[in-house]
Amino acid sequence: MCLGIPGQVIEITDAERQLAMVEVSGVRREVNVACVVEPGSPVDSCIGYWVLVHVGFAMSRIDEEEAGKTLAILKELGEVDEELDAMKESEQSLRQTPPEEKSHAG
Repeated sequence: MCLGIPGQVIEITDAERQLAMVEVSGVRREVNVACVVEPGSPVDSCIGYWVLVHVGFAMSRIDEEEAGKTLAILKELGEVDEELDAMKESEQSLRQTPPEEKSHAG
């Protein structure tokens, strides 16, 4: 199932490309935060934001209470483990890609 999963922006990894590290239930993943950075604000202003992450993008901001509720519902539905596994696999494949291939990847 394609769902956004709540995570918290913990650091900016590449301000120019608007990439940040997001933590979801202890799993960290680099995502694009362009959709959640306030217009006119620096990228690092989104550190601490709770966001919904889907296919490598922080799609929208949510508050901490909504993040907790959403994670609880996803756990009940059995979707959290599936999403976290997908995040882990994606991150592992990025680590295994040679640097020259990463720079050419879309």
